[in-house]
Amino acid sequence: MRLVRWRGDDLLARLDDVIAVYGEAMGYSVQLLQTRRGYVAGHTRRESFQAVATLDDEDNLLGFGYGYRGTSGQWWHDQVRNALRREHRKFWLGNCFELVELHVRPHAQGHGIGARQLHDLLSNAPQQTALLSTPEAPEATSRAWRLYRRFGFVDVLRHFNFPGDDRPFAVLGRQLPL
Repeated sequence: MRLVRWRGDDLLARLDDVIAVYGEAMGYSVQLLQTRRGYVAGHTRRESFQAVATLDDEDNLLGFGYGYRGTSGQWWHDQVRNALRREHRKFWLGNCFELVELHVRPHAQGHGIGARQLHDLLSNAPQQTALLSTPEAPEATSRAWRLYRRFGFVDVLRHFNFPGDDRPFAVLGRQLPL
């Protein structure tokens, strides 16, 4: 098993695998996954895009993560900005690394893959803060929540609803560098 850094073109070359891992990890429908392909492809062109992937010995994708510098005019950034109190906007969003995706195939979870991916992404982010959103879940039973808390992420917004999704989300953040 090895962790590799990807540029945007590397992720695009493995987009089918990326979408498959994303679908397995999130339990999303095939229809939703098809719409996500375009979003993921578009993200590879964002400022400061960086990605990591975990591959097994046969070059199968076990997990991936990516992010970029969040800026005004990006959908997620603007949704979070509008929900934050004015005094928190500059701190959290002024120079922010947006951790967009971090996923591991279910059969490969629990072996430190997500932690290695997250550590690499955050260690190489030149921004002052990092933000992510994750579905609300009982922290004691959610691997993702335990991972984010272990990395020092704190609550920025809780029980937030993004347009088009009925599930409540938490927006978590931490200062950088690690």
